[in-house]
Amino acid sequence: MSQNSVKHDPAGVREGEIRSLRDPARESGDAHVVFIGRIRSPWRERAECPKNMRQAREKTTGGCHLEIDEAWRPGLAGLATGDYLHILYWMHQARRDIVLQKPRHRDTPAGVFSLRSPVRPNPVAMAVVRITSIDTAAGIIGIDATDALDQTPLVDLKPYLPSIDHLSDR
Repeated sequence: MSQNSVKHDPAGVREGEIRSLRDPARESGDAHVVFIGRIRSPWRERAECPKNMRQAREKTTGGCHLEIDEAWRPGLAGLATGDYLHILYWMHQARRDIVLQKPRHRDTPAGVFSLRSPVRPNPVAMAVVRITSIDTAAGIIGIDATDALDQTPLVDLKPYLPSIDHLSDR
């Protein structure tokens, strides 16, 4: 499904929510993002997906992996089983036109940038995963869990570096 074919149900706006005057899914973009592969998961429908990585780790019984397109496989050099990895992915089925949201778990609406909701102008998500296996030749990276739908496009991978990524005041 292309990002421009996402169907928006105007009736799908909850009480207290505000739609943006612009819907980025309907505009031509200024960035040229190249997907490097896809996420494979047991989650086929949005209703099945865990809401976050904590829930994903509780629900996942294996089978989650990243499939890296052939052109990008040399970039996997240096990754190893047991490493932690930031994955950035494009939530291709998410709405992009709600700027003030009313999540079911909150009493009051909140701005999109104060939430981790998939509904955002650019539906980029990020998660930290642990590599459980890696086959660089085949471009397959086994991961401990994911909260993404099966076939979700991958934007980028970045190593988790405790010396940089860990917040010592937490």
